[in-house]
Amino acid sequence: MRNRGGRGWRRGRTAKMLVPVLLLLLKRGDAHGYTLLEKLPDFGFPPGSVDPSIVYRALRNMEEDGLVTSYQGDYSQGPPRRVYRITAAGEAALDIMAADLASTAEAIEKFLREYRSYRHGSGGRPS
Repeated sequence: MRNRGGRGWRRGRTAKMLVPVLLLLLKRGDAHGYTLLEKLPDFGFPPGSVDPSIVYRALRNMEEDGLVTSYQGDYSQGPPRRVYRITAAGEAALDIMAADLASTAEAIEKFLREYRSYRHGSGGRPS
């Protein structure tokens, strides 16, 4: 197995968090893709770490799945932009995702407690 220093895991983390974050942002109000992309750093995505095409692909997939709808926004300042809105199905999915993330957070905290214990010498390998 090739050592990639965890990079592959970080990409997986982005993929797993993107949809719930986008749904939560849309729960706050309708928005176009660029606005959503700009708000990702508020949720721990380093600035510039998510390619815009990934956000737009996720939004298209979410629309195909009925989690969001879209419409042409006001284009008085520049070209028309697609604006996204969360649906009732999207709100229900967000509730499920949040519950799953809470469960995952508990498992992560348990792992980190064990890891810290190991790193601080109280649970490491025998000498």
